[in-house]
Amino acid sequence: MKTFPDKDQAFPNPAIPSLCYIKNVVKNPRIIIGDYTYYDDVDGADRFEERVTHFYPFIGDRLIIGNFCAIAKGVNFVMNGANHRMNCATTYPFNIMGGDWRGAEAPVKDDLPYKGDTVIGNDVWIGQNVTVMPGVHIGDGAIVGTNSTVASDIPPYCIAAGNPAKIIRKRFDDETIELLERLQWWNRPIEEIDELMPVLTTSDIRAMKSAIAAYLSR
Repeated sequence: MKTFPDKDQAFPNPAIPSLCYIKNVVKNPRIIIGDYTYYDDVDGADRFEERVTHFYPFIGDRLIIGNFCAIAKGVNFVMNGANHRMNCATTYPFNIMGGDWRGAEAPVKDDLPYKGDTVIGNDVWIGQNVTVMPGVHIGDGAIVGTNSTVASDIPPYCIAAGNPAKIIRKRFDDETIELLERLQWWNRPIEEIDELMPVLTTSDIRAMKSAIAAYLSR
């Protein structure tokens, strides 16, 4: 009988203590993490929640990350609480500085730019020291290069890099992407994923396409 990594264990492989299945260590209910998604950080992968900044409860936004994502050390998710009022002469928040300035007019929630939930799809690879800005959506299968700042959406199965991050290219042709989006292997039972492993890990794209098409037609 086969054994699989335990998705409900924080550190699935004792030989790699820097790798953590982060859904098992995050406490904030507005951070929603899928199965098998890991954060890799030698300085404490179980402290992933510290990488989510300006995450104030009165804003109400969420960080949603899908299944089987790979997140490298130093990634930061900047949430909507980082935004300042922009419809005044100054963006400076006088009211939070103490002293008599506490009486300065405070912004109401509708004054602040709000871009909604930050959503990371499934099977997304985010490189080291990437910053993801509020409200960004990164599609399934996308790759974000090291040191990038992601300020706008990245479509599924695209590679993006830079500051601000821009699309470099698609990972596959449109037909292959359509097959992968139909397959949605990350949502399948672990036994089925194990059966698909040779298809998912081959570098022969033509063989992969044929195998996925045959699998979907079963």
